[in-house]
Amino acid sequence: MELYKTVRTEAEATNIIEKSRFIAHVKPVSSKEEADAFVAEIKGKYKDATHNVPAMVIGDKFQIQWASDDGEPQGTSGAPMVQMLVKEGITNVVIVVTRYFGGIKLGTGGLVRAYTGSAKLGLEAAGVCSVREVCSMDVKADYTYLSKFQNMAADVLGDDEDPAEVPFVIKDVQYTDKVVLTVLTFPEKADALLQMLANLTSGSAEVIDRKTILEKV
Repeated sequence: MELYKTVRTEAEATNIIEKSRFIAHVKPVSSKEEADAFVAEIKGKYKDATHNVPAMVIGDKFQIQWASDDGEPQGTSGAPMVQMLVKEGITNVVIVVTRYFGGIKLGTGGLVRAYTGSAKLGLEAAGVCSVREVCSMDVKADYTYLSKFQNMAADVLGDDEDPAEVPFVIKDVQYTDKVVLTVLTFPEKADALLQMLANLTSGSAEVIDRKTILEKV
């Protein structure tokens, strides 16, 4: 079950509207302190910009919602970005949209569309994804099975609607006397995955750690 949406990685996107240049910077964050540091970094990088408008939503229940218009008319830039994030169910993210004024005024509605549109471009570049509870297991096996595990694994942990599928990804590989694979799957698929690995290795695979974590999928 999806807990919330966020973004996969830090990214930026540029949008030109009526000769004004809008640069959206997006970053996944887990605290307001981390978000504030990112806002300060972007403002420092674009000191010569007309505006650096920040917006952030943090917490699995959207507990922290904060924005500033940074000199734009009140309610035309930062607040609409926060509203857009909450409406889309996206959290644990900070956005700073930098504007270099091009000489043409956009009006109230135009500013709202420009800032939210630029923010959406930044979100697309950062990759919106779901956060779910997943089962993480460290599996120890002989090296002879490594290539088989890798061939069976998916690139990303996708949708699990098909009850016949046992999706899993390999998050990490450690090389010791045997190979230790950190594999992720959905909690309801964990036992089926263990059975599949047992069948593949004739029961020789050993689970040395198992826990539930939050993961972007």
